[in-house]
Amino acid sequence: MKDIMGMMKKVQEMQAKMASLQEELDRIDVEGVSGGGMVKVVASAKGAVKGVTIDDSLMKPEEKDILEDLLVAALNDARGKADRTAQERMSALTAGLPIPPGLKLF
Repeated sequence: MKDIMGMMKKVQEMQAKMASLQEELDRIDVEGVSGGGMVKVVASAKGAVKGVTIDDSLMKPEEKDILEDLLVAALNDARGKADRTAQERMSALTAGLPIPPGLKLF
């Protein structure tokens, strides 16, 4: 019974740390870039897009398709960085806990 109580305490501690981590991820910004820096997207580490910067040279009607592709690439770059940042923070948080491989906690 002692082990169960100890495990429950660890679970509660982890839940508190997870809530703190989620708040922290909202405050961390990542930047996705495409087109050699012509398109930039700033997002939170949770993936919420906060801003987009587009080089003026891309603001031509005949460049619309290129701009759309670059925007998608920058958004995907930002999302990938957000995911990696969240995973790094989660790994640090759960270090030493017996969590099965492949289990997603958020």
